[in-house]
Amino acid sequence: MIEIEQLSATQAQPLLAALTDVLQGCVADGASVGFIDAADREAIERFWQDKIYSLASGDNQLLVAWQQGVIVATVMVGYSAMPNGRHRAEISKLLVHPGARRQGIARRLMQQAEQLAVERGKTLLVLDTRSGDVATDLYLSMDWQVAGSIPDYAESTAGVLDATTVMYKGLK
Repeated sequence: MIEIEQLSATQAQPLLAALTDVLQGCVADGASVGFIDAADREAIERFWQDKIYSLASGDNQLLVAWQQGVIVATVMVGYSAMPNGRHRAEISKLLVHPGARRQGIARRLMQQAEQLAVERGKTLLVLDTRSGDVATDLYLSMDWQVAGSIPDYAESTAGVLDATTVMYKGLK
């Protein structure tokens, strides 16, 4: 059974190691999520520590999926602090640990992330994903639109420069 929970900074802090495990597992599996060395646990922990701080300020919201008492997936909703961007939010770090994939967890997290954005009055969501990744099919099936792609955007774990696809979704 999968349970989805929104975590505050106070709730997330003691779960730093579990959050790091999910991201580290995804990087080790070749995910293009900002890191190229799964063995660099310190850098991954620093990333999550910074994100935990941003939860306290309200700049981000974090959803996690639990399976048998273990965090197996995450997604972040980031809010623009700029006056001309108050209507939009960015989806990031949709991560499902390789051992928990193909169970509909990513779809459930995305649905709840979209709901969080709606509750905050957002009318536009944006994200980027490595071009050609299976995540693109998920987003398209959830009514996201492709805005375009940027070639040679990010270095992969294999050392290759990959394109990224920028996507958006209008919220009602």
